[in-house]
Amino acid sequence: MQKYGFGVDIGGTTIKMSLFEMTGDMLEKWEIPTNTADNGSSILDDAAKAVEGCLSDWKIEKEDVAGIGVGVPGPVVGNTVVMRCVNLGWGRVDVAKMLEAKTGLKVRVGNDANVAALGEMWQGGAKGCKNVIMVTLGTGVGGGIIVDGKIVGGSHGAGGEIGHIFVDGQETEQCGCGKRGCLEQYASATGIVRLANRALAADSRQTAMRGVEKLTAKDVLDAAKAGDALALEVVEKMGDILGTALANIACVVDPEVVVIGGGVSKAGSILTDVIQKYFKERTFSSCQDTKFELAQLGNDAGVYGCVYLLLSSQ
Repeated sequence: MQKYGFGVDIGGTTIKMSLFEMTGDMLEKWEIPTNTADNGSSILDDAAKAVEGCLSDWKIEKEDVAGIGVGVPGPVVGNTVVMRCVNLGWGRVDVAKMLEAKTGLKVRVGNDANVAALGEMWQGGAKGCKNVIMVTLGTGVGGGIIVDGKIVGGSHGAGGEIGHIFVDGQETEQCGCGKRGCLEQYASATGIVRLANRALAADSRQTAMRGVEKLTAKDVLDAAKAGDALALEVVEKMGDILGTALANIACVVDPEVVVIGGGVSKAGSILTDVIQKYFKERTFSSCQDTKFELAQLGNDAGVYGCVYLLLSSQ
């Protein structure tokens, strides 16, 4: 087996780059800016140059490299073609074909949330498991679903779009996707703030949240940790919605573990305990003992998962 592999996780602002041994040990990591000018036409050139530079610095021959795994913020079909990446200015792009031509190395491509899930399965919070739900709670809600060690990508690359599960038919505000009542509108950082502001408007009780000029999810969760009654009700509401959504997914894919990541997950047990409570109440009896774990790899989950794409295609 070839000894080395590259993880390239392309974001709207930076491209996270890593050199790995294929055993799972990260040897080096660095970042380069994502140049989105001219519809991102130079992004793959920049990534290729970064890979070539690393090979030169480490004096590694290409025959010793398993390839490059790439994560992108958009749907991917066949581990090769990106259907659309709004943040990068891309339409349909055959990333694998183009980057292979630029580097002479094998390339495998995955959606950024999916590769993060693969990374957590390989070396993170779901290590040792092959059936995983990962949900990332940040500005939005991302996710990845793994069954028998393989990502559920679907026919359009949209498998695992957990954030856009429909959860509320009474919602009047629009989600970023254009629909109304998506999970993302309640379980993301912005969703928690939305729930809190609605609670503040409907309830006159004194609360630490009321004195904050520009309320954030961290403010809400910190107030809940301090025992603030209204903040605790907001967390309970969010936990109910997310726990129920995860319970429904579990009835379909029967996971060994649910991994919760993203910035909101840093709140820890005050959040995960309530999510798990509603999950147990709502899911099928055979799924009630599903483990809940916090993600362990942080911002590196994506590059780990990119390299795992190479391993799983060998």
